Amino acid sequence: MASVAVLLAAMPAQVAAVGDSVVGDRGTVVPTQPVPQRVVSLLPSLTESVCALGQCATLVGVDRYSNYPASVQALARVGGGLDPNIEAIVALKPDLVLVASSAPGTERLRALGLRVLALEPKDYASAVRVLGTLGQVLGVDTAPAVVAAMEADTRAAAALVPATARGKTVYFEVSPGPYAASASSFLGHTLERLGLKNMVAGSLGPFPKVNPEFVVRAQPDVIMVGDSNADALPARPGWNSLHAIQQKRVCAFDKAQADILVRPGPRMAQGATLVARCLQQVFATPASPGIEKRGIAKGGAAKGGAP
Repeated sequence: MASVAVLLAAMPAQVAAVGDSVVGDRGTVVPTQPVPQRVVSLLPSLTESVCALGQCATLVGVDRYSNYPASVQALARVGGGLDPNIEAIVALKPDLVLVASSAPGTERLRALGLRVLALEPKDYASAVRVLGTLGQVLGVDTAPAVVAAMEADTRAAAALVPATARGKTVYFEVSPGPYAASASSFLGHTLERLGLKNMVAGSLGPFPKVNPEFVVRAQPDVIMVGDSNADALPARPGWNSLHAIQQKRVCAFDKAQADILVRPGPRMAQGATLVARCLQQVFATPASPGIEKRGIAKGGAAKGGAP
């Protein structure tokens, strides 16, 4: 994985080199002029990135899943990334539409005369790149500061991880298929930066479906999962023999925390902090200031979202 610090150092040159246009993930050249004043975002991570850059006021519409920061919840909803409401988007008269790289309807929006930029952060490196690209198209120079803060916060999160947890193997379940976050996913990169090992090899793809028996055989040291699925884990065949469950080393993240964790964008460092705080709890080390008051979620994760 490329160093975020290296990417941060290179960002000003990369952004300046593009000139009066940017290139989206589909290879489409998108002009940066005029500077957008009415933006529609069809991906939560892009919505959060726009706001992190200080440009939340330009948003006039978002997809149904965008819910952070709180101010975007009052905006018009224009469907989802996979089923955008084209008519609703056009009615908002946007001068820029942000979509995921694989989003359907992109060509139709362009055919209707709209400026469409396809971007999709998938890991730390691409999140840095997306912030730089958005900063240029939105006409602001705030991206380097946002990335610097992400990097500093990620290093701070790594410092919170107890020595007894470093090098431990983690099984991170993203949905009850069960589907797991592998070492090649952005969540896998987060675990790596925190000094942890991912139980699921990256060669299987970012979010592979795994055999429950494979988890039993692998005996992960820590399990991370959404709290709505945590209670059902011991009932899975053989899972009551997992040392992580027997020793209560299960991080169960609530909905607000999961939103932070599963979106590869400017809040990834906050996700790293949530993981580190959980590890403090399940490895029973002295909590850092303020953690004692947060309470314990099922399995040991700190209640509430990151600041």
